[in-house]
Amino acid sequence: MNFDLTEEQQMLQDTLRRFLADRYDTGVRNAILESDLGYSPDIWRQLAELGVIGALFTEEQGGFGGSGFDIATVFEELGRAGVVEPVLDTAIIGGGLIASLGDDAQIPLVEAVIAGEIQLALAHGEASARYDLEHVATRAEERDGEILLTGRKAVVVNAEAADYLIVSARESGPVGSREGISLFVVPRDAEGVSLLGYPLVGGGRAAEVVLEGVRLPATARLGAVGAGYDALHERLAAAHVALSAEALGAMESATALTRDYLMTRKQFGRAIGTFQALQHRFADLLVEMEQARSAVILAAGHLEDSAPARDLNTAAARNLIGRVGRLVAEDTIQLHGGIAMTQEYELAHIAKRILMTDHRFGDADYHLERFVALSGAAA
Repeated sequence: MNFDLTEEQQMLQDTLRRFLADRYDTGVRNAILESDLGYSPDIWRQLAELGVIGALFTEEQGGFGGSGFDIATVFEELGRAGVVEPVLDTAIIGGGLIASLGDDAQIPLVEAVIAGEIQLALAHGEASARYDLEHVATRAEERDGEILLTGRKAVVVNAEAADYLIVSARESGPVGSREGISLFVVPRDAEGVSLLGYPLVGGGRAAEVVLEGVRLPATARLGAVGAGYDALHERLAAAHVALSAEALGAMESATALTRDYLMTRKQFGRAIGTFQALQHRFADLLVEMEQARSAVILAAGHLEDSAPARDLNTAAARNLIGRVGRLVAEDTIQLHGGIAMTQEYELAHIAKRILMTDHRFGDADYHLERFVALSGAAA
């Protein structure tokens, strides 16, 4: 397996890194965090114009990338800059689901996503589900040629800004069954949809979504009846690669800021980075990060493999990234001292972003359990 970036991926990485270095500083991000949308429409438009969103889709889907390494390249740079725009929710998950399952009437939504014209959100998680993908209590009933949705969804990231919600609902089977889960494309402003929004600790916004007798045409169903679980499972594999790469990029920024601080802050007439105890501690962080990078590369390289190999590597990457990310966030803050806790300093946001990434679609312990189960099945 060749782990080197292609010429196109290298160009994308360089372009995105320069753009974010010029346009996305701490002041810009803090202004975005305080906004009602939780993202910048101007930044979103420019990301689309640069081809960043298109790089997350295959040529058949209207993009020019879509591989595991394309996803990892983009999200490592987004993580490095601490970007809070909903690229994961709109492109990787929402756009990816429509690209995989959509019919002729729904596919144009993918073109609009790539062009930066619309936003999407996945309304799947529920209050009592923890990280169990198959736990869906929201119901969908077909009546007189219409779909009736009833239920509640929790922590729906980007829901307030989304033009459409991709809603999972159960058409048959008991709660906890993988069979009978369908997906529906629901306009955010559809009658019966209500949102209670709030800011997220790591940036962006989410909402609690209540569906009270939402009526949809049967054409709103995404894919076949009851085929939602497998599609969600496949898309979340791509999300695991994206989240792992994003956290890795954030860790790179955290350690770079810490290195600069250690060589600038002086005590007893010397830069504190010359003290051997701090050198050893910082070196340990770099060793851990190299292991994390290897895990991200493996997960990206196996994303197009069969489900067992793909899931084994994504579970390993999320577990290692979760553990190393917490170590990097805690140690870089401690090596900085009090300055690291101020909102005006870059590390404050980066550390929160690293820690909160570990709680999307499963934390380190959850993915360790997945890895053990998958390893046992493969033995």
